[in-house]
Amino acid sequence: MANLNINSGQALKLWHQVGVSLVQDGDKDLTQRQMAILLIIYLETPPHTVRGLAAHLDVTKPVITRALDTMGRMKLLSRRRDENDKRNVIISRTVEGALYLEKLADLIAQKAENIS
Repeated sequence: MANLNINSGQALKLWHQVGVSLVQDGDKDLTQRQMAILLIIYLETPPHTVRGLAAHLDVTKPVITRALDTMGRMKLLSRRRDENDKRNVIISRTVEGALYLEKLADLIAQKAENIS
Protein backbone atom coordinates (compact mmCIF):
# COMPACT_ATOMS: atom_id res chain seq x y z
CA MET A 1 0.00 0.00 0.00
CA ALA A 2 1.44 3.33 -1.03
CA ASN A 3 1.63 6.29 1.30
CA LEU A 4 -0.99 8.91 0.68
CA ASN A 5 0.64 12.32 0.83
CA ILE A 6 -2.09 14.92 0.62
CA ASN A 7 -2.45 18.44 1.94
CA SER A 8 -5.24 19.62 4.23
CA GLY A 9 -7.40 20.85 1.35
CA GLN A 10 -7.11 17.50 -0.40
CA ALA A 11 -7.90 15.70 2.86
CA LEU A 12 -11.10 17.70 3.26
CA LYS A 13 -12.00 17.09 -0.39
CA LEU A 14 -11.50 13.35 0.13
CA TRP A 15 -13.66 13.37 3.28
CA HIS A 16 -16.30 15.38 1.39
CA GLN A 17 -16.36 13.00 -1.59
CA VAL A 18 -16.58 9.93 0.62
CA GLY A 19 -19.35 11.49 2.73
CA VAL A 20 -21.38 12.50 -0.31
CA SER A 21 -20.98 9.02 -1.81
CA LEU A 22 -22.16 7.40 1.42
CA VAL A 23 -25.27 9.59 1.51
CA GLN A 24 -26.03 9.05 -2.17
CA ASP A 25 -25.61 5.28 -1.93
CA GLY A 26 -28.60 5.17 0.43
CA ASP A 27 -27.21 2.25 2.43
CA LYS A 28 -26.37 2.80 6.09
CA ASP A 29 -26.15 6.43 7.15
CA LEU A 30 -23.96 6.58 10.27
CA THR A 31 -23.23 9.61 12.41
CA GLN A 32 -19.62 10.53 13.15
CA ARG A 33 -20.04 9.10 16.65
CA GLN A 34 -21.41 5.82 15.29
CA MET A 35 -18.59 5.61 12.75
CA ALA A 36 -15.99 6.24 15.47
CA ILE A 37 -17.49 3.47 17.61
CA LEU A 38 -17.65 1.07 14.67
CA LEU A 39 -14.02 1.71 13.75
CA ILE A 40 -12.89 1.20 17.34
CA ILE A 41 -14.70 -2.15 17.44
CA TYR A 42 -13.25 -3.33 14.14
CA LEU A 43 -9.75 -1.82 14.23
CA GLU A 44 -8.76 -2.07 17.88
CA THR A 45 -8.16 -5.24 19.85
CA PRO A 46 -11.24 -6.64 21.62
CA PRO A 47 -12.92 -7.07 24.01
CA HIS A 48 -15.04 -3.94 23.74
CA THR A 49 -17.54 -2.92 26.39
CA VAL A 50 -20.01 -0.07 26.72
CA ARG A 51 -17.99 1.25 29.65
CA GLY A 52 -14.72 1.01 27.70
CA LEU A 53 -16.13 2.73 24.60
CA ALA A 54 -17.59 5.52 26.73
CA ALA A 55 -14.22 6.09 28.38
CA HIS A 56 -12.36 5.91 25.06
CA LEU A 57 -14.62 8.56 23.47
CA ASP A 58 -15.12 10.59 26.66
CA VAL A 59 -18.91 10.34 26.49
CA THR A 60 -21.52 8.82 28.78
CA LYS A 61 -22.63 5.19 28.68
CA PRO A 62 -26.17 6.16 27.53
CA VAL A 63 -24.62 7.90 24.50
CA ILE A 64 -22.81 4.67 23.59
CA THR A 65 -25.92 2.58 24.25
CA ARG A 66 -28.04 4.68 21.88
CA ALA A 67 -25.41 4.40 19.14
CA LEU A 68 -25.10 0.64 19.69
CA ASP A 69 -28.89 0.26 19.55
CA THR A 70 -28.95 1.87 16.11
CA MET A 71 -25.94 -0.05 14.78
CA GLY A 72 -27.33 -3.30 16.22
CA ARG A 73 -30.55 -2.80 14.25
CA MET A 74 -28.34 -2.34 11.17
CA LYS A 75 -26.58 -5.63 12.06
CA LEU A 76 -23.17 -3.91 12.09
CA LEU A 77 -22.41 -5.31 15.55
CA SER A 78 -23.89 -7.47 18.25
CA ARG A 79 -24.03 -7.32 22.04
CA ARG A 80 -24.10 -9.88 24.81
CA ARG A 81 -23.67 -9.93 28.56
CA ASP A 82 -20.18 -10.79 29.81
CA GLU A 83 -20.50 -14.23 31.41
CA ASN A 84 -17.67 -13.40 33.85
CA ASP A 85 -19.11 -10.05 34.92
CA LYS A 86 -22.83 -9.62 34.26
CA ARG A 87 -22.47 -5.82 34.68
CA ASN A 88 -20.52 -5.63 31.41
CA VAL A 89 -21.91 -5.81 27.89
CA ILE A 90 -19.48 -7.17 25.28
CA ILE A 91 -19.75 -5.69 21.81
CA SER A 92 -18.81 -8.03 18.96
CA ARG A 93 -18.14 -7.73 15.27
CA THR A 94 -20.53 -9.15 12.69
CA VAL A 95 -20.06 -10.32 9.12
CA GLU A 96 -22.34 -7.53 7.89
CA GLY A 97 -20.29 -4.94 9.79
CA ALA A 98 -17.04 -6.28 8.37
CA LEU A 99 -18.47 -6.16 4.84
CA TYR A 100 -19.71 -2.60 5.39
CA LEU A 101 -16.24 -1.44 6.46
CA GLU A 102 -14.58 -3.32 3.59
CA LYS A 103 -16.88 -1.50 1.16
CA LEU A 104 -16.11 1.80 2.92
CA ALA A 105 -12.36 1.18 2.69
CA ASP A 106 -12.68 0.43 -1.03
CA LEU A 107 -14.67 3.65 -1.53
CA ILE A 108 -12.05 5.72 0.33
CA ALA A 109 -9.24 4.15 -1.72
CA GLN A 110 -11.12 4.82 -4.96
CA LYS A 111 -11.80 8.46 -4.06
CA ALA A 112 -8.21 8.95 -2.88
CA GLU A 113 -6.88 7.90 -6.31
CA ASN A 114 -8.69 10.87 -7.85
CA ILE A 115 -7.67 13.55 -5.32
CA SER A 116 -5.79 16.45 -6.86
